[in-house]
Amino acid sequence: ASQGLSLPGLTEQESLLMLLAEQNLRQQLPVSLMKAMQGFFDQARRNLSPCQTSTNATRAREWISKVRVVSTTLPMIAPKINPDVFEQVSLALYNNCWLDITYINAQSKRTKAKVMPLGLAQQGVRLFMPCRFEGYDDTRNLALHRIQAAKSSTLSFQRPADFDLQTYDDNGRFAFGNGGQISIHLWVKDELALLLKESPLSANQTMAPALGQQGGFELKATLTDS
Repeated sequence: ASQGLSLPGLTEQESLLMLLAEQNLRQQLPVSLMKAMQGFFDQARRNLSPCQTSTNATRAREWISKVRVVSTTLPMIAPKINPDVFEQVSLALYNNCWLDITYINAQSKRTKAKVMPLGLAQQGVRLFMPCRFEGYDDTRNLALHRIQAAKSSTLSFQRPADFDLQTYDDNGRFAFGNGGQISIHLWVKDELALLLKESPLSANQTMAPALGQQGGFELKATLTDS
């Protein structure tokens, strides 16, 4: 099937974008869609293979080694996710179908349940699935690597009108919060003040030179309590 999607007319720039997209989308798109896109990715690799000696192809190959996403935390190796589990999760999520899972939590408790998958979120090296258990209205985050078995059912569901993944994230629900807001008032040294001027903690952050002889800056901001 993937051969039917081959696009020999891809330019070097388009091929480069395809390979960069593959790296970043591999754990975010349903497996079925990634398989359907495989022909594009394979063609992009052929277009940029070492046997392609044009200047543009050479520079495009070099570009891949010039671009990298770096971690802001201690580097960690991603936990292993069962490929069959990921395929069933993405299938159920894509089709809005109930998902039967076997899950082991952080306390090693094993649970079998039927859940309503609502999204996928990559947090560092881990993938989480916001979902609702059958019979409950609260949303919980399940780590995909802790799902031992999963099977997408043919029973579909109506996505909850009160759930939006971006709002869920903005409310700090992936950072152990419950959506509450807090106001902070800090004194920061000059070096930290520079960083926080460049990358503010919130849209309403204010900063002014601190009064007195200690120097530094006074910072005020409203943050999600997480």
